[in-house]
Amino acid sequence: MIECTVDVSDITPGQMKEVSVGDGKVLLVNDCGTFRALSNKCTHYGAPLVNGVFGDGHVRCPWHGACFDVCSGDIEDFPGLDSLYTYEVKAKGEGTVTVCASEQDLKAGKHVKPVAQLSCGANQTILIIGGGPSAAVCAETLRQEGFSGAVIVATKEKHVPYDRPKLSKAVSVTLDQIALRSKAYYDERKIEFKFEKEAVRVDTAGKTVTFKDGESLTYSKLVLATGTYARVLTQIPGHDLQNVTTLRSLDDAQFISEHSEGKNVVILGTSFIGVELAAALAGKAKSVTVVDLVEAPFQLALGKEVGGAVKKLLDEKGVAFRFKTTAKQFEGVDGKVAKVTLTDDTSLPVDLCVMGVGVLPVTDFLKDSGLDLSDRGFVNVNKYMQTSVPGVYAVGDITQFPLFMAEDASVNIQHWQMANQQGRVAALNLVGKVTEIKSVPFFWTVVCGKSLRYTGYGVGYDDIHVHGSMEELKFVVYYFKKCKVVAVASLQHDPIVSQAAEMFYQGQPLTKKDILEDPIGWVKRLKSGSRKV
Repeated sequence: MIECTVDVSDITPGQMKEVSVGDGKVLLVNDCGTFRALSNKCTHYGAPLVNGVFGDGHVRCPWHGACFDVCSGDIEDFPGLDSLYTYEVKAKGEGTVTVCASEQDLKAGKHVKPVAQLSCGANQTILIIGGGPSAAVCAETLRQEGFSGAVIVATKEKHVPYDRPKLSKAVSVTLDQIALRSKAYYDERKIEFKFEKEAVRVDTAGKTVTFKDGESLTYSKLVLATGTYARVLTQIPGHDLQNVTTLRSLDDAQFISEHSEGKNVVILGTSFIGVELAAALAGKAKSVTVVDLVEAPFQLALGKEVGGAVKKLLDEKGVAFRFKTTAKQFEGVDGKVAKVTLTDDTSLPVDLCVMGVGVLPVTDFLKDSGLDLSDRGFVNVNKYMQTSVPGVYAVGDITQFPLFMAEDASVNIQHWQMANQQGRVAALNLVGKVTEIKSVPFFWTVVCGKSLRYTGYGVGYDDIHVHGSMEELKFVVYYFKKCKVVAVASLQHDPIVSQAAEMFYQGQPLTKKDILEDPIGWVKRLKSGSRKV
């Protein structure tokens, strides 16, 4: 055990400081006069938490918004799966404390929560359909919270859950590099995986799920986490030629990696997948051309101003854009795509075409289940992730749920962070720990080494304000709806998006007037300190 005396006279209530303890570092937090010591880096991608936000009883990561309880170190919001270590802090004298930590814990940084004493549901089976982040977190949380019955994860995937957002940023990744957990990890916790299992029917009265291979499984409670599938423009002649593909799975990424080297690549769509993929292939492919009906990358989600800044990054990497047009026809040679004709009647040589034109929910198999689906096919759930049928929950990209920061409007949010959190909330409710979903949407993208971050719910925004410089690619963008800030995006301006996420979480109003008077003055209004029990 290492003991280290630390001067804390300069850490005022609500502040954080990274300090050395032995050969390691810890994060010291002044929590209303009580000092807390935790691991100093986020368990997701290792961001220094001292650069983040100490908010409502938690530390929020400056990069991707993950939250950790300052008292227990437990992860409360995502991304990332593991918690932080907490270390003993003793008052030493005026202005000093002693931090006690084991060398092993300091070195590890991440704390994998153990399986709790198994105490409930011994004769029950919770069946989870899907193999993404919401399914993984749900299964883990069930065991951590003491569920002792069978936990079965049935997924169309061939692999254990993996970090899907990395696929479009680094298409040559392997499963070992992006797996969230090893198969052995799940085996140790008695979480059973059934791979390559496609659900085709759910009988909620008989509590059975039937799969494409003919097998049926019976459940006590069911969690639907089937996610989405990539949309294919089947109306375009030649869409079924070889090397016309989509990017959704690890196998897709590996195919694209193998068939893009030194080739002419055309990407349909300026979505996050399309733009990230263009950046990843620039310099590796012979040419990369992005085609879309809009006028700028990310235009529909973030607006033309941000899109123009992103385009500048890609222009410098040699990526070409063709706006206000899309594919009209593919032509092939020996069954492989060789040319694409656009709706403006121009043509491009193409050896590989990737369609990044959106996704659709995997819910067709639920149409006769009695579950309440939205007009777009999403599963309607309440704040507890419960569907309209008792004992059946839904999580992740297939859900339409009440978003607290949008006055409980029923919304669909397809963010990695939100999928993780919904899996956790469903698991807590499954074991009887009544918990509402209260999570601020947070997503990010990386283009040519630059990280663009976004938080909030900006659908239907009617005005924006840019603070900083689009030309210098260092800016904050505020999105307004009826003079209220509903979302914030930034490039090279950390940790302001995490600060905004905390502002939204705390429910503090932020108006256009506030921003126009002082674009960053609102940060001083953030509340810190542990929650009152």
